[in-house]
Amino acid sequence: MPVTPINSLAEFREIINSGKPVVIDFWATWCGPCRAISPIFEGLSSRFPEVGFYKVDVDTQTEISQEVGIRAMPTFLFYKDGEKLGDLMGANPQGLQTLVEKAKATASA
Repeated sequence: MPVTPINSLAEFREIINSGKPVVIDFWATWCGPCRAISPIFEGLSSRFPEVGFYKVDVDTQTEISQEVGIRAMPTFLFYKDGEKLGDLMGANPQGLQTLVEKAKATASA
């Protein structure tokens, strides 16, 4: 499954309340670590089809960034049924895989 951009606060709310576990990458075009971990996030999206993978550009989607309190990029948030169940700040490949595995574990729950 490809990584899908989220383009509005309403779309964000719909996605996190969909019932499917989702991991969202909060990133910025000027952020070097964001660009470094992006291919890893993309790779995980093809390995874990049970999880929705999305990204939010913090500079163009400020409403979403403010709603969830983003303070650093990249930040990865894991949601299911509208509830934040996990997060990771920074470009940490192993930590990101662990977060995605946690999300996958809730897919059948």
